[in-house]
Amino acid sequence: MTTVGVSMVPTALRPVLAIALGAVAGAVSRYYLEMGVSHIVVTTLPLGTLVVNLTGCGAMGLAATLCFAPQLQVHPEIRLLLLTGFMGAYTTFSSYELDSERLGAAQRWGLFFVYWAGSGILGWLCLELGSRLAGRLIRPKIDHHEP
Repeated sequence: MTTVGVSMVPTALRPVLAIALGAVAGAVSRYYLEMGVSHIVVTTLPLGTLVVNLTGCGAMGLAATLCFAPQLQVHPEIRLLLLTGFMGAYTTFSSYELDSERLGAAQRWGLFFVYWAGSGILGWLCLELGSRLAGRLIRPKIDHHEP
């Protein structure tokens, strides 16, 4: 039996592979946590998503602090696997909160507010615009088939 070692993966593909492996684990974790919460607690509140976002923020705080601690010297590809791959697929809300925290820690309050509020408000507006665009694209096809 032959084992494929990291050294056998071309250098240019290592970051992509790290992100992809982390993303698979993050997406599957998100799915099972949301399904588990929905199975345990039946509510109209999207509680599974809320739990994912909150646990994702905690996990992002823990992982980012550890990954960027100089004394730990975490390899860049491990950081990509955890922070970009896993956390990106698990929840992008955690990245939003990490970016907000970094702007706040740097006392860049104007940028902090624009990013923090803009992400929520503009994100909602973009969701609405995308939904309305999809409705316009679909509506003519639906109307065409109706008697």
